[in-house]
Amino acid sequence: MPSCSEARSSLLSLLRGVEHFNTEIFPAKEELFASLAKGQAPEALFIACADSRINPNLITQTGPGDLFILRNIGNLVPAYGEMLGGVSSAVEYAVLGLGVSTIIVCGHSDCGAMKALLEPEKNGLDKMPTVRKWLRNAEAARAATLHTFTGEDVGPATVRSVAEQNVLLQLAHLRTHPAVAAGLAKGTLFLQGWFYDIGTGEITVLDEQTRKSLPIKTVITQMEEKAA
Repeated sequence: MPSCSEARSSLLSLLRGVEHFNTEIFPAKEELFASLAKGQAPEALFIACADSRINPNLITQTGPGDLFILRNIGNLVPAYGEMLGGVSSAVEYAVLGLGVSTIIVCGHSDCGAMKALLEPEKNGLDKMPTVRKWLRNAEAARAATLHTFTGEDVGPATVRSVAEQNVLLQLAHLRTHPAVAAGLAKGTLFLQGWFYDIGTGEITVLDEQTRKSLPIKTVITQMEEKAA
């Protein structure tokens, strides 16, 4: 736990950042923010983990107003009816209220939620009952990975495997949401799963049919060929 002085220093750093934004950044992009003040029209819903190392706008090279971002522990989307609340309402609003055409579910390397899913006691879930309950929405991903998990210390490869399985699972959960199902049926909505490696910066796309990861360049080429 941080000391009182460390906590104060952290808050002071944030306040100085806001001051810099107000005096330097905002004036330089005043026209952009003036247009954003009138409303939003994002093209995509980006569902990511709440992990502080993940910056959706940075990795997609987008700016304010481009993404409708939904973040939570483990980038989870409960199946419709399981836990109606913040996540389900955000999905519904993004599709029906904002008319997004794309939903991305992005998992990542070294994910604490996935580590806890594999080794709950070691990662302190006994002291976090709310987190434990929330992670039930990823239990099927754990089951799909168990055949490769020996029960020894969890390594990066195992964490990546369960994280990828989790992304595919959450895509399946998304399809149970009425707004998503309707958009997919009409052909106005596209779903895609990503995996982001924090250490290398590499993002791969998870193919729902083959359940394998594909390089970004390969997916771009495939999509351009279909559009031609």
